Formats: sequence, C-alpha cells, structure tokens
Amino acid sequence: MTDEDERSADGCSGAPIDFDRLDAIRERFAASDRFERLDGQPAFAPERLVCVYDRRFYPERIHVACLEVVWFENGDFSLHYHEEHDATEFDHRWDRHPSNHNSRDHVHPGPDAPTPGDDTSHPEDWRDVLSMALSEIEARQRAFWEP
Repeated sequence: MTDEDERSADGCSGAPIDFDRLDAIRERFAASDRFERLDGQPAFAPERLVCVYDRRFYPERIHVACLEVVWFENGDFSLHYHEEHDATEFDHRWDRHPSNHNSRDHVHPGPDAPTPGDDTSHPEDWRDVLSMALSEIEARQRAFWEP
C-alpha cells in the first residue's frame, strides 16, 4: 500500500490541519449552551477539537456524548459523533476526504459507523456542514425523550 493509500484508508486528508478553522469553530461553539466543555488539541488527539455535550440532553443510560472535529486546510473534514451507553456505544461520522472506500463526501452512519459508509454530498461552506451535523445530533437527542 502506498502512503497515499494508507492516508485514504485511515480517513486522513493528507492536507495540513486547519487550526484557524478549529479555533473559529471552538469560538462559535463556546457561545452555545449545548456543550459542557470544549477541548482544543487534547493530548490524545492534538489535531482535533473535542466537544463534550452537556448531560442534560441525554437519559442516564448515556454516560458521555461528544463531537470530535478535524478540519483540513483544503476543506476536507471529519466530524465524529460518539456516545457511550451502559452496555454499548453509538458512532456516526460525516467525512470529506479522499477515500478508497467511498466518494470524497460520505457518511458512516450510526450506530456503528461502518466502513465503507454511504456516499453523499455535504454543503460547501463549513458553517453549513456544522449546522447539518448539529441538526442531526439534535434530532437524535430529541428522540431519546419522545414516547
């Protein structure tokens, strides 16, 4: 496998991380009450912004929920939503990057974010991408409380 194949297989863009974009996202998210905390460049993932959701949006059986954001200078991205439940986990990813398993824009749907995922198209503007993902997460949160 070539280095490019390995980057594609791992879901990496190959472009540099856009830390300015991550800072802008962090600033935007800091104005929201949906997150308990925002961890920019944590030691375990220095290329990410980790956004931990406030627990009030979830039933007790869900211990933690977070959105990990990686953005690249060429506009590629990976948004990974993760929940830890009593006995299981839920994962869902929205991606734009070169891939040997999907088109450039694709989603790895929950509950287990399989590879390959589903080819799709994402908005071009980064704000619209975030809005799309947050709307899908909010719909999931509301569903926890519906009879």
